[in-house]
Amino acid sequence: MNIADLFKHKTVFSLEVFPPKKYSAVETILPTLTALKNVNPDFISVTLGAGGSAQSDGTVAVVNLIQNHLNIPAVAHVPGLYQDQAQVDQLIQRLQSINVNNILALRGDQIPGLAPRGEFEHASDLIEYVHENYPDVNIASACYPECHQEATSFIADIEHLKLKIDAGSDHLISQLFFDNQHFYDFREKLALAGINVPVEAGIMPCTSKQQIERITQIAGVPVPDKFKKMMNRYANNKVALKDAGIAYAIDQIVDLVSQGVDGIHLYTMNKPEVAQRIWDATKNIFGASEIKDGKIHVK
Repeated sequence: MNIADLFKHKTVFSLEVFPPKKYSAVETILPTLTALKNVNPDFISVTLGAGGSAQSDGTVAVVNLIQNHLNIPAVAHVPGLYQDQAQVDQLIQRLQSINVNNILALRGDQIPGLAPRGEFEHASDLIEYVHENYPDVNIASACYPECHQEATSFIADIEHLKLKIDAGSDHLISQLFFDNQHFYDFREKLALAGINVPVEAGIMPCTSKQQIERITQIAGVPVPDKFKKMMNRYANNKVALKDAGIAYAIDQIVDLVSQGVDGIHLYTMNKPEVAQRIWDATKNIFGASEIKDGKIHVK
C-alpha cells in the first residue's frame, strides 16, 4: 500500500513508536503493538536512530511485526546523515523483502564527535536518491510548523521543504507543536510556496513534567502560556497532570480535524493506554469526515 493514497479517502490517523532498547528482544514490544492495533491506526511509523544502519535491526524487526503479523501498514524511518548509498540500498532492500515500501526519509540528528558520511547531507539528497533508485517506494518527510531550529529563517526552511517535495516526497509529517494557530499559519505558507502534498499534524500528548521539559529542550518547540499554566498547576499531581495532558492533546486534535487537517500523527511514546484514550475521545470526529472532490466534508 502506498501511504499517500490514504489521504484521498479520509482524514488519516497514524501512530509513531520506537523499537526496544538495543539489548532487548523485539518481542518485548509486541504487547504494546497489539494494544495499539485496537486504536485502528491507518499506519504506524517506527523510529530509527541517527546512526542509521548500525541501529536498523530493531526498526526492521518492529516494522515486520506491524506489517506482516498485525497487518497494519508500516513506515520505517530512514535517516541519511550517517549512511552511505550502499547502506541505504541495503536497508531499503531489507524493507522491500518484508513487503514494506513506505519510509520517512530524514536527515537525522547530528551526533557530537561523529563526522557525517557526506553523501546525504540533507534529507532532500536522500529523498532524491531513493526516489530515483526505488520508484516503488513511497517517501514521507518531516516538516516544522514553527521552523526548524537550525534554519536561518522561515523562508529558508520553506525553501528546503520545497526541495524535499521536488525530490520526490509524497507527504509530510510535522514536528510536534502545542499551538494549532502555528500549524494553520504554516499551511498558508506551504500553499504560497506551491506545496500541496498531504500534511499530517504531529501531536504528542505530554503526560509528565519531565517529558515536556525534555521534548521542548531537544526539539526547541515553543510552549504557549496556556500549556505552561496547565503543567505548572498540576505539576505535583501525576494523575491530574496525565489527564490534563491527554485532554490538551484531544482538544488540539478535535480543532485540527474540524479545520480540515489531512491527518493526525500521534507520537505515542509507546504508551498504548494514552493512545486508546485519545482515540476513544476522537474516533467519531474522524468518522464524520470524508473526502469528496479532493475536499474534506462532514458526513
